[in-house]
Amino acid sequence: MAGELHGKVAAVTGAASGIGLASTEAMLAAGARVVLIDRDETALATLCARHGEAAIPLALDLLDPAACATLLPRILDGAGRLDILHANAGTYVGGDLVEADSAAIDRMLNLNVNVVMKNVHDVLPHMIARGSGDIIVTSSLAAHYPTPWEPVYASSKWAINCFVQTVRRQVFKHGIRVGAISPGPVVTALLADWPAEKLEEARASGSLLEPEEVANVVMFMLTRPRGMTIRDVVMMPTNFDL
Repeated sequence: MAGELHGKVAAVTGAASGIGLASTEAMLAAGARVVLIDRDETALATLCARHGEAAIPLALDLLDPAACATLLPRILDGAGRLDILHANAGTYVGGDLVEADSAAIDRMLNLNVNVVMKNVHDVLPHMIARGSGDIIVTSSLAAHYPTPWEPVYASSKWAINCFVQTVRRQVFKHGIRVGAISPGPVVTALLADWPAEKLEEARASGSLLEPEEVANVVMFMLTRPRGMTIRDVVMMPTNFDL
């Protein structure tokens, strides 16, 4: 995919690890300049030193409303414009609802839903003025099936699925494509509480996705002809529902 995004500027939230990092590296390999947005300033510095001038660090706590509101101005300060937003940052609350911590629920809904809406809201005027843009949101397979073991997380992704599909219909007339990726379980920090042996067993059985596999789908969406919108891609390991 070398050169397919040459001249483009992308921004990725949650870029320091997992799907966000894999997406960032795929876009860099395709010739884009990428603004890496994450609250982990140390990780960003390490990654940007590795990838050179095309990788632009932006340390930002998206859960701080005042900081979140500076997203677009700081992207423009660092890169001059924005062609692609991958709204990827998110967190996870699983298990029985009665056992969930209320503060954790608030934090997850703020990051998975409110922050995504605010980020998209804030970049749209810039993209509308330019008459072009791509917005990809990291959703989940949980947005398409009422998974009983994660009602809070699944609800956040159902909300985002609705948001993506409704906003997409509002802005396509401006040359802006909006779509979602909906992966099944991916080897990321969200699986940090899995026992190591369970993780390796799941990997060996082919029931987990790697972040790089998800990034390949992001690139598939971004490199289609401008007249084609990939609305939503549901991806899962082949053995996931056997």
